[in-house]
This record gives sequence, structure tokens and C-alpha cells, in this order.
Amino acid sequence: MTSPDFNYTATPDHTYDAIVIGSGISGGWAAKELCEGGLKTLVLERGKNVVHLKDYPTATKNPWDFKHHGDIPLKVKEENPVVNRCYAFDESTDHFFVKDQEHPYIQQKPFDWIRGYQVGGKSLLWARQTQRWSKYDFEGPARDGFAVDWPIRYEDMDPWYSYVERFAGISGNHDGLDTLPDGEFLPPWEMNVVEKVMQERIMNNYKDRNVIIGRCAHLTKPKEVHLEQGRGQCQARNLCQRGCPFGGYFSSNSSTLPTANKTGNLTILPNSVVHSIIYDDKKKKATGVRVIDAHTKQATEYFAKIIFVNAAALNTNLILLNSKSARFPNGLGNDNGLLGKYIAFQNYRGSLSARMEGHEDSYYYGRRPTAVMMPNFRNVHKQETDFLRGYMVFYTATRGGWGHQTGGPQIGAEYKDAVSEAGDWGIYMMMQGETIPKETNRVYLSQDQKDEWGIPLLTVSVDYDENDEKSLKDFLQQGAEMLEKAGCKDISANDSKQAPGLDIHEVGGVRMGHDPKTSLLNKWNQLHTCPNVFVTDGACMTSTGTQNPSLTFMAITARAANYAVNEIKKGNL
Repeated sequence: MTSPDFNYTATPDHTYDAIVIGSGISGGWAAKELCEGGLKTLVLERGKNVVHLKDYPTATKNPWDFKHHGDIPLKVKEENPVVNRCYAFDESTDHFFVKDQEHPYIQQKPFDWIRGYQVGGKSLLWARQTQRWSKYDFEGPARDGFAVDWPIRYEDMDPWYSYVERFAGISGNHDGLDTLPDGEFLPPWEMNVVEKVMQERIMNNYKDRNVIIGRCAHLTKPKEVHLEQGRGQCQARNLCQRGCPFGGYFSSNSSTLPTANKTGNLTILPNSVVHSIIYDDKKKKATGVRVIDAHTKQATEYFAKIIFVNAAALNTNLILLNSKSARFPNGLGNDNGLLGKYIAFQNYRGSLSARMEGHEDSYYYGRRPTAVMMPNFRNVHKQETDFLRGYMVFYTATRGGWGHQTGGPQIGAEYKDAVSEAGDWGIYMMMQGETIPKETNRVYLSQDQKDEWGIPLLTVSVDYDENDEKSLKDFLQQGAEMLEKAGCKDISANDSKQAPGLDIHEVGGVRMGHDPKTSLLNKWNQLHTCPNVFVTDGACMTSTGTQNPSLTFMAITARAANYAVNEIKKGNL
């Protein structure tokens, strides 16, 4: 495998067919589809360049190769209270995370905004769990009377889910569930013996609860389409956030961006902080993008027929809010005043731990990159509880050496024998809950504080509500009951009380909908009032289901980008 030779030099006249803002999961897909559609495409990335293979400095390091054995030094922790809370932030990955002072924001209410500013964005850091939405998720707002009706349905997304699954490489089992539709899968990962015992006992006790192996963007058995990308089989190392030298999991760097580059139509400009989108009042459309060099602070303008905004949900809101003109004094497309409002996220606060007796003669191979999961079983077909929507459940059963907890000397033969023992089976269960988009959960621009590039700071006002508390309480009760029926012992429940944002699944603010009075985007992800601007990252989401969102971001982006290519060829954009 060789590193791709990207074009990093803009054309002299700074004019392209398309501009993509952001190079993460959705931006990479936009670039791929637009370039393959024949459009000369400029990708603007505010962070540094990261080239697959070449720029993964810790990918093959051993624990003893790190100065602090993988831990973050105390001073760095104290200087970065927000990013330090992220599960993936450690000495091996800190170079892929935005430190707290590198791009400050205002927390009107506590919100942990986790960001990765580099080519590839958070696609280098994501947890890689990929599930389709079901018809119940797209129909949910209209059925239950919150947010606004999605302008698309599962039938619209089905072929695009298949399209991105085949290219990205998704492992999973065909389970035949209407709550979690099957996809185009590579061979699934296997549950271990204790997880299978729990699966059997839970499903025997609850006819509405289906326990399945998790679906994830890992190449368990690469196909030709993946080998052509230069990717190889997942090695089950579970060091994914360092960047995978095997290309075993999907990222923009290993997959979509190199594919876009092969067309000869791609230009990437790292260190390009987007200030705003340029709107021409006479032409009645967006004509380009204002960019500030991240280091020199020099301003440059780039121009294109269409613009895809894929800066990640909150930064996409920031850019559009800051894109002001005579026509749009409150932000691009913001005639209804809803830009930045109805932010949603996923509730991760609830977890349980337990242990399972027996099965001391069994173990497992490698570090499987996915958990066992249970699709939402609350309020699926009708309203059944005193809260709206529901939650997915994930659990794992693992064994670890417990010799370090014996209290004896942590050195010598006795200690080595102790830590080499497999130990007891430990169980961990967690929730992934849907939150309801509310107008009061919003982001907006500071009136008096700016960042070092002269752009107003983003103010975040997002919080839990009574519905989230009820959902959390229900999960902790149901989870404990399920663990007990599965035969677990010493069950302990926990509410992390973590702030919104640490789920890293924030969505909304530029939601899709039928009506320009109540939404910002149409069914093709175009701004209602500026149709040559598309938003296809998390900001476009009308609601958030209980599933992980990234697969839906990818499918929505591929769908919109192909539509845009066809509209340009027809002369409509």
C-alpha cells in the first residue's frame, strides 16, 4: 500500500465546480461522489494534513514505547478538562484531538464538544458502529408529534445504505429485524460463550428483545472493492484511534479521499478555516467560500457552482450563522430563525456492571471491535411508556487479569502468575438513548467574543430534560432486570451524569423538512432558500434515532451528492 499523492495546490483562478467544507466521514463521501461525477472539487479542511499510512505516528508502537505508558500527563489533563473526558483521548491519540484552547467555545450550559481537526476529521477517531435506521425512526417525529416530519423515509434511504455499505465494508449478521434492517454485510464478528449464554437467556425471557452481534465498519473479509482501495483485513488490535495501517476500518483517509483523488478531480487544502459562505444578492445564489489560513491568517476566496457543508454538526451551524448578507442578515438560509435550533444528541449516561460465574475454561481471541447489541424495544410500534422514543442497549462480557488487585507486591514471579490468569467474567452494559430535539437546545454566535481567525465564538446551550431522565431510569431498571434474568451477580447501576456532547453524536440545527417555514433543508439536503448549498453532515438531521448516526450521514451524503451531480449536468444548478 502506498500513500496517495493528493493535489494540494489550488488552481490560479480559485474556481471549481464544487467545494466541500470538511473532510470527515460525510465530507469524504461528498468528495468521492462529486469527483466521480466529473466535478472539479475543492475540499477545505481547517486542520492539518493527515495522509493514510504516512501520518499515523503511533499506529505500531508498543505500550512501553510511550513516555507516559499511554497516559496523559497531569498538566495536559488540567489544561484540557473537556477533551480529557473523551474515552479515546490518551498519549497515543492526542495529536488527533482539538485541545480545549485551540478553538474555544462558550458553554452557556455544560457541553463537551469533542473535535478532530485534520484531513479525515473524526473518521480517524470514531467508534465505527454502523446500523441502518428503520422505518420507525424516519416516521417517529410525525407519529409522536415532535420536531417536524422527515421529508424522506426508509425506502428513500435503502438503496443508498446498500451503496455505502458495499464500499465502506460493514460486518454484521442478517438478523431479519424490522427494528434494525439488514444490510450488505461482510462476515460478522462472533459473540463469546458468556455473551451467547446471556443472549439465549434474555431472548427466552423477553419476546420483544432481540440480542445480536454489533455491526461495524471493519473488514472481516475484504472484497475486491476494498482491496482496490488498498485496504486489508482488520487485525482485531483495537488500536483504531491511532489510525489503522492496514486500512482495516473505514476512514476518509483510507477509503473515500484516495478514491476521489484517483479521478484527477480532487484538490485538498488543509489549514483552511472557513469563515463564511459568499452569497450574491444579484445572482440569488451562493458563489463561493471565504477562507482564513489557519497559520498566516491570510484571507482567500474560492468559488464554485455548488457548496457542500460538512464541517461536523456544530461547526456547520457556526459557518452558516456567520454567513451573513443583505439577503440573509441572520445567517445563510435563515429566514425562519430556526438555524442553530433543535440540536439533539444521544443519552449515554446509564450503564451497569456485573459478573458471571462459571465458564472458567473458556476464553476468546483478539480484541473484537464491536459489542453485542439490542435494538430499541421501547415505544417502537406504539407509545407504551411515560417517555417518548427509547434506547439501544450494548453489552460485553470480558475476562482480565486481576492479579494487580490482590494487594501483594506488584513485581516478581507471584505477581506475573497472578496477572496472567484470565480472571472472572465481567459484564458491562450501556444505553444509547434518543433525545428529543427542542427549540431551546440551540447554538448561536457570541456578540462580543471572537477566535484567533476573527470568527465569533459559538455559544452552546444544550441540556437534558425530563424525558431523558425518565428514559435513563427505565434503562437502569430494565438493564438490571435483564442481567439478573441472564444469571449475572453483583449487579451495579451507574449514572455518569456526563454533559451532553461527550456522546459525540450531536446533530441538528439545520434540519431537513417539507416546509421552508419550519425547516432549513429540503429532501435533497439543499437549503430551501439557497439551493446550490447542501448540508449533509449531522447538522441536517431532523431527529436522532437510537442507532449510531454515521452510516446515515454517509448514505444521506452519497444520495445528495449524486443528485447534485445530475442537477448540474441538467443545468439546474
